[in-house]
Amino acid sequence: MQFYQFERVYAQMEKEFGKVRKGEEEFYSMLLLPLEGNVLKIHRKFPSANSRRLREAIALVLFDIMGKCIGETADTDKFRNEENEKLEKALLMAFDPYTNVEIMEILKEQNETEEFTQDMLKNYYKIPVMCLGRIKDSIDTWEKRAGSNGYFDFIESYMGSQIQGEEMNFSIMASKL
Repeated sequence: MQFYQFERVYAQMEKEFGKVRKGEEEFYSMLLLPLEGNVLKIHRKFPSANSRRLREAIALVLFDIMGKCIGETADTDKFRNEENEKLEKALLMAFDPYTNVEIMEILKEQNETEEFTQDMLKNYYKIPVMCLGRIKDSIDTWEKRAGSNGYFDFIESYMGSQIQGEEMNFSIMASKL
């Protein structure tokens, strides 16, 4: 896979799942806040996990979701590094049942099933994919305005005082898949 193919995942997943438009963020705040809080915790502990690495982590998460929902897998190993893997895990801990066992247990209980179909997973991942796309757009905006760490500087000033500890937070919808 070439870099341009790696970068195309954003547009491909936006086309498949939709997008959170600027100004609509409040509706999605129940997931945006854990996503942003988790990555801010990683950035504080590992400053080299910067905005650029977060953009890469989002792409890695999107490829992971694509494999689960659409059945398309890609070899992303050459794009992985220590920083973006930490951020990737922090993002996944906020919503992914295959990363966070607490979420899996809740979903199995809610849906009264042990196995999820691709359609169920696609429905479940819709909002997380939309939120990840919104974060990626925010990274692009803040890097242009304030440089390579613009996104984390913005998040720190916007909600940093509310983000404490190292525990990864998560959010799920309280409805059946």
